[in-house]
Amino acid sequence: MKRAAGFALALALWAAWPAHGADNGFRFGVIGHGGGTGTGESGLVRALGEADQENLAFVVVNGIKQPTEPCADRLYQRRLELLQQAQNGVVVSLASSDWAECRNDGSRPTPISRLTRLRELFFADEFSLGASRIPVTRQSTNPRFRSYVENARWEMGDMIFATVNLPDNNNHYVTDAGRNSEFEDRTVANREWLQRVFAHARQKKLKGVVLFCDANPLAQPRQVRRDGFLEIRRQLNALATDFDGRVLVVYADAGRPVSNAIRWQGRLGELNAGAGVLHVAVEPDAPWLLLSTSEAGQQR
Repeated sequence: MKRAAGFALALALWAAWPAHGADNGFRFGVIGHGGGTGTGESGLVRALGEADQENLAFVVVNGIKQPTEPCADRLYQRRLELLQQAQNGVVVSLASSDWAECRNDGSRPTPISRLTRLRELFFADEFSLGASRIPVTRQSTNPRFRSYVENARWEMGDMIFATVNLPDNNNHYVTDAGRNSEFEDRTVANREWLQRVFAHARQKKLKGVVLFCDANPLAQPRQVRRDGFLEIRRQLNALATDFDGRVLVVYADAGRPVSNAIRWQGRLGELNAGAGVLHVAVEPDAPWLLLSTSEAGQQR
């Protein structure tokens, strides 16, 4: 196994990041779709093992399993135990393959029951998984949205980080009549969640917002009857326009390699973490905030 050559990209923000750790900076990791390499859970085991060797502030795992793996309680429990053993704080960002594309033995869709089970297992308290448990604030603290425990936020330096449940199967928009209540309810919840995240960022005069999700809501899906990301895209553009800092959306398109640059449209940017491992180093001593990113653990 060889490490891919690293690459660098610059994220210009309006102020340097405050000190964190001995080197006056910090790093975090993003693991996409069950580790992205290997079969079964071997990719995730490898990715977490490499992350354990690094002094990371936190790790976001986008998808606890690969699309080819079953949506079984036994698998969910094994992945939970694996993530709990990680040395770094681990925040789970749900992927479409975890719940929205699940089917039972009779090939009938089971997204609601699978999402309910994931919420019970992976988001039981106000902390991340892993040995270095970091405190998070969940949307469920609002009684109106008490079931949306998967949407979480946390702060570091002058930034706020947050997860948003946006599966990449067109946001789980179902075209069959009378079967779209999950999409509609989650759209309302996500709208409120983003409003709260940005309101908190403005109140504390934070310099940036980083959002982690499965799909890229800024990209219009092709060959769909109805764009499942239309509402969220409009909201993100409006929120970014009214926010003094920068907004970065980190997603995990399993069908594409890790991005080698952030694509910016005004204050709003997007970065694809791909189906593997992305390590991001924050260097506050640079003239602007420099994010040095490298693909880790990719097999060649």
